[in-house]
Amino acid sequence: MHPVRRQRLFLVVFIIVAASVAVGLMSFALRENINLFYAPASVASGEAPKGVRIRAGGMVVDGSVKRADDSLFVSFLITDGEADVEVHFTGILPDLFGEGEAAVVMGELNEGGVFMASEVLAKHDENYTPPEVAEAMDAAHQRAQKADGG
Repeated sequence: MHPVRRQRLFLVVFIIVAASVAVGLMSFALRENINLFYAPASVASGEAPKGVRIRAGGMVVDGSVKRADDSLFVSFLITDGEADVEVHFTGILPDLFGEGEAAVVMGELNEGGVFMASEVLAKHDENYTPPEVAEAMDAAHQRAQKADGG
């Protein structure tokens, strides 16, 4: 093989290997930061992974918010109209958080099926619902209509 061709071949192989390593390292790093969204029906049916950081969202069920008297602990239920998920959160809730309002929670699902939230996000005005929550609730509504035969 001619020395110039050999040098070009090594250069091409080096570039391919370096690009592969770079893509592999980036995907490994990003894997830790990806927050997948699950609707309450998906969480309740067991589709959501346990012990992995995920997002879930729905409407806060009326009458479900329970606050501890001696700490910042709050528990509440979120629903998509099909299933409810219990959420536990310790911290300060957003000002716009309330019963009957849309909320997105980020955290992990424990072995008991309780969502241990590290962050709670509430909609920012009365006309906005997070897109993931709106899609999940629409899908649940359509499944309910099909189940009713309509």
